[in-house]
Amino acid sequence: MSSGRTPILEMKGVSKRYGGVAALSGVDFAAYPGEIHAVLGENGAGKSTLIKIASGVTDPSEGELLVEGRPVRFRKPSDAAAAGVVCIFQELSLLPDLTVADNLSIADPPKRGGLIDGRAQMRRARELLARVGCEDVHPLQLARDLPLSRRQMVEIAKALGRNPKLLILDEATSALTAEDVERIHGVIRRLAAEGVGILYVSHRMPEIEALADCASVFRNGRRIETFAKGERSVGAIVEMMIGRELTHQYPDKPARDPAAAAPVALAARNLAWGRELRDVSLDVRQGEIVGLGGLDGQGQRELLLALFGVLKGVGGTLEVGGRPVRLAGPRAAIRAKLPLALIPEDRKTEGLMLPMSVGDNMSLASLFRFKRGAAIDRRREGQAIDAMVAKLCIKLPSLAAPVSTLSGGNQQKVVLAKWLMTGPGVVLLNDPTRGIDVGTKQEIYRLLRELADGGVAVLFYSTDYAELIGCCDRVLVMYGGTVARELAGAALDERALVSAALNVDASRERAA
Repeated sequence: MSSGRTPILEMKGVSKRYGGVAALSGVDFAAYPGEIHAVLGENGAGKSTLIKIASGVTDPSEGELLVEGRPVRFRKPSDAAAAGVVCIFQELSLLPDLTVADNLSIADPPKRGGLIDGRAQMRRARELLARVGCEDVHPLQLARDLPLSRRQMVEIAKALGRNPKLLILDEATSALTAEDVERIHGVIRRLAAEGVGILYVSHRMPEIEALADCASVFRNGRRIETFAKGERSVGAIVEMMIGRELTHQYPDKPARDPAAAAPVALAARNLAWGRELRDVSLDVRQGEIVGLGGLDGQGQRELLLALFGVLKGVGGTLEVGGRPVRLAGPRAAIRAKLPLALIPEDRKTEGLMLPMSVGDNMSLASLFRFKRGAAIDRRREGQAIDAMVAKLCIKLPSLAAPVSTLSGGNQQKVVLAKWLMTGPGVVLLNDPTRGIDVGTKQEIYRLLRELADGGVAVLFYSTDYAELIGCCDRVLVMYGGTVARELAGAALDERALVSAALNVDASRERAA
């Protein structure tokens, strides 16, 4: 896209094969100084393989890499970082039991007299945190004590500490609040103005439109097209990504007869837990998709954990399938008369055992259903796994492959399969489409509607307002740890959601 200039990173005819599967095929690609280059495509399109090769995580099977015109071969990520290519992966690399300051300087700590200079390390940590607008994080906090959004910000600060010439961001804003996203966009623009090249991998099209100078679309391991900002419509880009015309993004909602209300599957009354939850009451009926909205951090995640029995010391009452229950933990939730399932926020750390096989991950939560005496009926287990792979269209080399080798979208499908195999009557979802491509999102939306049509009750937290409007029959908007407003029908629109999230009266706002 930038004639007359030498790329920071260039790929020529790069291919990568895993056995008989081609993850990349003959890709030519270039990233230039001062340019924000978006990399787009469905999960499994080759984006992850591209950035793994660029950052030294894996070797190409064929082709050549050049940095500033010089041929290179990265044998490990530290080789790429030494050449100025630094990647922030979707899977965070922070060590949970170290402090923020230790994590920020772990690759090259400041030293004095052969020992780590603690004061210099603290100064460096404060400078890097300030650079990403994250002064509220104390350098001596343990990484594991930070919420996911703050861990992501620390990860970005850590990358900036390596003074990159090319910074690669793989879904780096997917766990961030809207305020943090704006901060990071400001950092990215400043870096580009200073001559740093940016590769920006994201499924959030509004971010791409606002931020990127150009974009490359990948599909089935090939680069389909590279174009400048404004040259392609969002619809054209999406069609390029999925290889077909995009039809209805969300399934049609069924018409409901208020006089024929379905039985209540899940009822909570006056739930309270610490400062995060206060006096939360809600009903979710069989066959209904109920959304949880509101600004991030208003108790939505804690509510889902409380309903699934993860949190201890929760006040209030809970009924499942019309019966009072006191869930002693997730095991009790899974084995309730009307079983509950929770699709967690972070599939990498909370949903999957990454070194284990795809098949073992899928059946992990439902092994009790396949017991025959003291043994597991492997034939029945295998049949259930095969049926779920077909139902969710999971793309995988084999059931024996480590789940870590799958694309992000297929990993998320494995998490869904794992919990659907427990036979739930109530499904709780915590932002399940975060970091997922457009095509896979559509599949998940259809799956949720199919579950609801089959009588399952769905409670669905999302940070995406369009998703809540498109998928949900009703939305409960949380503010300050409680349900502030319920929106449904014609009242369920983006203006009303934003107003409710800010705890302002939308009708008064319109009148004014």
